[in-house]
Amino acid sequence: MRTWRLGVAFAAAALAFTAPLAGCSSSDTANVPTDVAVGTPANLERVDANTFTSVVAIPGITIIDVRTPGEFAQGHIDGAVNYNVEAPGFADQIMGLDPDGVYAVYCQSGNRSQVAVDQMASIGVNSIFELESGLTGWESAGFPVVS
Repeated sequence: MRTWRLGVAFAAAALAFTAPLAGCSSSDTANVPTDVAVGTPANLERVDANTFTSVVAIPGITIIDVRTPGEFAQGHIDGAVNYNVEAPGFADQIMGLDPDGVYAVYCQSGNRSQVAVDQMASIGVNSIFELESGLTGWESAGFPVVS
């Protein structure tokens, strides 16, 4: 039931965010997710900051910042939780994730998040959006951070 609700929420959010783009060329919307089968294996998408802002607005999504606690304290995406991928307890933290959940993962530049996403996928977490340019790209695109 939870998977169905998240799928419906994502479909509604994707429609809401992609409908204004209907007049754009197909190359303008190439990175906008229009359909995500929540819980389907290998559903890992690396997306740009514009798409990521749509993803983090989806009700019920878990936003995970995989930077250090010090970096997180200096500024992060609103609503994010901090799971330091470099900490010894990272594996234990991700083991507690719902494999049917939908996750938005980022770091500072996009390198550590790749490590985190690989580890998450290896334990059966399948619906993951990764911010390809990290928080640096997020801020460069003009999106806010909170501290």
